[in-house]
Parts: sequence; structure tokens; C-alpha cells
Amino acid sequence: MQDSPAVKIALAHIDAWSRHDWDTTKELLAPNVHALVTTTMPNLGGSEFTGIDNYMALKVKAAQLIEPGSVQVIGTIGDESNALTLVTFRIGLGPGGTMVTMARACLYLLDENKKIKEERDSFFVLSSKL
Repeated sequence: MQDSPAVKIALAHIDAWSRHDWDTTKELLAPNVHALVTTTMPNLGGSEFTGIDNYMALKVKAAQLIEPGSVQVIGTIGDESNALTLVTFRIGLGPGGTMVTMARACLYLLDENKKIKEERDSFFVLSSKL
């Protein structure tokens, strides 16, 4: 299940946005992509948005805060159309933009064209250290 079609697309998506490959990031999205971002952390509220343009505007803004090369895949599981990933990365969300480690679990649903139709993203900051 870690080599499933949905896992492969989810990992390609994570790789693309983490390297700021915006063309590939966009290619992997369905036109009506819907995303929900949540956290239990105070002062870091979540968001919900629909459509490629909205998705890309927010993804570019957030991904630019990530330390290049810091994304680590902890685990994945999936099937033909669903994937669940757990990753960590370093992101400039600490005081004054200092790097902190974030854990992110993301659930993906692919459409009939193998594009990301739904994304559910839950995250929290682990620490200010590696």
C-alpha cells in the first residue's frame, strides 16, 4: 500500500511544493481542488479553500517559509484513490521567523484523472530544535 497510485501522487506533490516546483505542484491538482487545513495550536488558525488559484496562492506563501531540503517522510499508506502521509519539516514560524520543526499529516483523495481533488492537512509545531 505504500507504493499505491495515490501515495505516489501524494509524494510527488509534496516533493514538488517543497522544492518550489510550482508547475508540477499545479499539474497534480484537480481544477476544483478543495483543501482544509487545521491545527490545535492557538494563534495558528486553519483555513479552507477551493480551486487551483486559491490553493496555489496559499501553498506558495506557506512553502516559501520551509527550509529547502528539510522535508522528511515519516510514513505513508494508501490505495488507488486515497493516501495518508506524515511528514516533518523546518519552517520559519518561530519568533522573528526562526525555524521550527512542524509535523504534518495529510489525507489526499484523487479524482478519476488521478489529480488531487481533496486535501485534509493537520499540523502542529514539535519544537524549535531539530
